Amino acid sequence: MPDSLKTGDLLQQVREGSPHAVDDLLGRHREALRRIIALRLDRALAARIDASDVTQDVMLEASRRLPEYLSDPCLPFQLWLRQIAQDRLIDAHRRHRRALRRSVDREQKAPADASASAVWAGGLIDRELTPATALLRKEMEARFDQALAALDTESREMIMMRHLERLTNHEVATALELSEAAASMRYLRAVRKLREVLLSREASGENV
Repeated sequence: MPDSLKTGDLLQQVREGSPHAVDDLLGRHREALRRIIALRLDRALAARIDASDVTQDVMLEASRRLPEYLSDPCLPFQLWLRQIAQDRLIDAHRRHRRALRRSVDREQKAPADASASAVWAGGLIDRELTPATALLRKEMEARFDQALAALDTESREMIMMRHLERLTNHEVATALELSEAAASMRYLRAVRKLREVLLSREASGENV
């Protein structure tokens, strides 16, 4: 997410009625929010629901509710936006799953940016991919996807928040309404579980 100091300045400008301040504020967060939405967009639905469309819905909702937020900023602005995005995703998944369950569940293709592993592995391998490194990246993505999917919901969410969204421990604690100590312990448990899954699959020679 964009830096909080600049966000704070823009929020103050919105309060003062500065022209274009709302557009500048939301525009600074659009791409980061789109990536968060893409990471959480169900793979079976990604071909039907575009992350940019969901992001636009979130931006419109945030703009409508911004005066309410400014009167009672109970969360940091970035986390408030993230909460709206999560609510929109839940609604979208429920609606599309109910209407398209049979046809959508047969679809396997998903956009590259909908993969959590693509974000994770992308940080470990040079973007200037040779054929060998491209193959290595593909293998790492597949292993990470499988390991992440094998985790319980709580652990998977914690890994995504810390490593893919790059939230701080304080931000995670705020978003989950936990103490920082509790959030830290939950994160350590999640990392331990992820490592156990990865090592177990490596030891057994399990491949995709």
